[in-house]
Amino acid sequence: MKLLLSSAVSATLAALVVAGCAGQPTMYYTLANPASTEATAKAADASNASPVSNGAAPIYIELAPLSMPESLARPQMVVRQNGDRSAQVNVLEQHRWASSFEDELRDALSSGVASRLGAFDASKGGRQTSQPVYRIAIQVRRFDAIEGTRVDGSFAWTVKRSDETVPTACSFDTSEPVGAGIDAVAQGAQRVTATAASAIARSVTAAGLKPGGACG
Repeated sequence: MKLLLSSAVSATLAALVVAGCAGQPTMYYTLANPASTEATAKAADASNASPVSNGAAPIYIELAPLSMPESLARPQMVVRQNGDRSAQVNVLEQHRWASSFEDELRDALSSGVASRLGAFDASKGGRQTSQPVYRIAIQVRRFDAIEGTRVDGSFAWTVKRSDETVPTACSFDTSEPVGAGIDAVAQGAQRVTATAASAIARSVTAAGLKPGGACG
């Protein structure tokens, strides 16, 4: 009798756990900026459309797969919730990027840079082999989200036109304040990504003017 009762209690507890998990839907987020925000950023970066994108020939860019810390290379959002000085991070199972973070960030940066320059993404095809492409290799050194405080991003990259031998090397740090809640963290991450895309676009313009020179 006691065995039957114990089994019944265990089954009830398991059902409650399953029901509790079912009551917490997984939320998905994207790093791609809304169209209105992207249009504003493109207008603000109109100076990028100088010698690189004003010519008659189409401009092509190509982003290599991103290099980033293993702790970030996952679909779950990773946040600090105990302030700047805490070594603890939380991996949020119920709050995820629409794809793995490295793919989500690469897609957002690629589309952001292409939009700002009026360029085409060579990885999507359509480029003739005789047409040069600006190859961009990005290292994500840091992408820290501190809930209720800010999102910090640190990037380093090189830009090299396929018919040139000397790359342009750049680095960029940025930070965006965020309010309470994971939605605010995701929006802050979008802004960090958009700011980085603008910096990378400026460096492509600089590489077109003077290969191997200073970043824009």
